[in-house]
Amino acid sequence: MRLGAHMSAAGGLYEAFKRGNDAGCDSMLVFTKSNRQWAAKPITAEDVEKYRQAQAQYSHIFPVAVHASYLINVASPDEALWEKSYQALRDEVERAAAFDIPLITFHPGSYMEGDEATGIAQIVRALRRLLADTAVSAPQVTICLETMAGQGTNLGRAFSHLATMLDGAERHERLGVCFDTCHVFAAGYDIRTPATYAQTMAEFDGVIGLEWIKCFHFNDSQHELGSRKDRHEHIGDGHIGREGFANFVNDSRWADHPAHLETPKTEKDAEGNEIDMDVENLKRLRALIRA
Repeated sequence: MRLGAHMSAAGGLYEAFKRGNDAGCDSMLVFTKSNRQWAAKPITAEDVEKYRQAQAQYSHIFPVAVHASYLINVASPDEALWEKSYQALRDEVERAAAFDIPLITFHPGSYMEGDEATGIAQIVRALRRLLADTAVSAPQVTICLETMAGQGTNLGRAFSHLATMLDGAERHERLGVCFDTCHVFAAGYDIRTPATYAQTMAEFDGVIGLEWIKCFHFNDSQHELGSRKDRHEHIGDGHIGREGFANFVNDSRWADHPAHLETPKTEKDAEGNEIDMDVENLKRLRALIRA
């Protein structure tokens, strides 16, 4: 697998490459704008040029993936919020295309005061429009629906949710799934042992198809199986455990797939010194790889 982490783009997106290199990334996940604001600074020719220079300098870091803003909710029954979310999602896809980034992941959304079926229909509506609207502006960008933990009215907890969304968008070649380990585990799919991992992946294959997995988020879980609580933990320190991650990193089907940490960035040791936990978590993952 191409292991990496979520890297800060502070000071310019190109700066993420040096940070990724310092952390030991083979791949990385970034935001191209603030993840908690609707507005985005326009991308300049200088931004793109600096990014391309850094990409050439750190060419071992690939692929890069974008995570879309957490504010986006294309499952919303509120038409104004849906339109605002749709435009923000389209902007995120086109921003990824400006940097020639091949993957973008977004949270499917929450149906709020609506219902599950209507929420899924709203997501399908957004996907179909998005694929049409970005066919020329972002043909190289694959748009990934993220597996979710199932908190509140969030959609994407069940593999069947994602299958219905993909089916509604006619299984378009520019769509995919981002498989988040914490979220899948919190949703009730066991991945802790070789046997339960095999069973969960077989279920995913039967409901969606393994070929639709384009990338992973690697996060242990602070809460137990089926808790529906989205709380990330360091690799091996949560309820999934190191053996769970060994199942993924030793599965030859994922040899070329990127997998990105979204775990807390730093911790303090007994003496109060700050530890870079991206470095530590990547070491833990690589230690699980069998020769």
